[in-house]
Amino acid sequence: MFVDQVDIHVAAGKGGRGCLAFRREKRVARGGPSGGDGGHGGSVYIVASEHTNTLITYRFHPLFTAERGDHGQGSNCTGQSGATLDLAVPIGTLVHEKTQDPAEPWRLLADLAEVHQRVLVARGGRGGLGNAHFASSTNRAPRKVQPGEPGEEKDLRLELKLLADVGLVGFPNAGKSTLISHISAARPKIANYPFTTLTPNLGVVGLSGDRSFVVADVPGLIEGAHRGLGLGHQFLRHLERTKVLVHLVDVSGATGRDPVEDLEILRRELELYRPELAAKPQIVAANKIDAVTDEGLPNALAERAQALGLRFFRISGVTGAGVPELLEASWQRLAEGRESARSHATPVPETIER
Repeated sequence: MFVDQVDIHVAAGKGGRGCLAFRREKRVARGGPSGGDGGHGGSVYIVASEHTNTLITYRFHPLFTAERGDHGQGSNCTGQSGATLDLAVPIGTLVHEKTQDPAEPWRLLADLAEVHQRVLVARGGRGGLGNAHFASSTNRAPRKVQPGEPGEEKDLRLELKLLADVGLVGFPNAGKSTLISHISAARPKIANYPFTTLTPNLGVVGLSGDRSFVVADVPGLIEGAHRGLGLGHQFLRHLERTKVLVHLVDVSGATGRDPVEDLEILRRELELYRPELAAKPQIVAANKIDAVTDEGLPNALAERAQALGLRFFRISGVTGAGVPELLEASWQRLAEGRESARSHATPVPETIER
């Protein structure tokens, strides 16, 4: 099961209580206070891990508590601190904290886009001081200690946005799953009915010269997807991290739809969902060219792509015709984007403190 959004509750450990003790040893007169401090409670961190790719674990286990600190002991012994609790999430997870503000119910804490990146979400409670800390020249035998402080408790929302270089966008049954199965080792479900793909699929494309990139196939979009119609609204977030979008348009004529209108609807849905998503580099691919019944359909789509300034390719996900050229063009756009990003890159901290 693919789960990309969950709500969880985390609680850091409580600090241990300070100890009330006095030194009592043979031949040691007036030994004085010797109560040690309590240990600190364990903190809770969210950690990006390459060993997990879904949030399903947290759907069935939403409550997490770190260890509490041990109480202080005599002979000035400090209690052991509670162990830190690390919660592993897929790379690309956004961590939101619930707030009391109705205008902004969830506040973004961190975007864990790098492996091993971690964020502190709940700080452990401080251990209480033992009576040895309260000794003074006027109070040689203090009986005062501090209780441990409670750890922080937070309601969090974890939201996964897949890390992919190229995103395939299209109507249901446009051939996205067929294409990704042809160009990578991904094996999504393929069938001749709408919404065959119910969850995003990732595939790694290998090119000559040890070049590779990741392709994401999301469930098909329909008009109104930005409002939640179909499955598009639920999974459009996974396109936000892509560098290039490939519009896969069915030009076979089997659906009875106009390819040019399909392209316009796809671009409009991206714009309405998030304008910066529609501003990404885009490529138009006329799919199912091997089953075309009317040559006017791909020709009209090619003219519209040219008018929009978008590169256009005629391909077939089944036979592989035109696919190598499409992949090379995608790589070229990726290389251009990476070069631009490299010149404006800023260091990403491994640990994010609040």
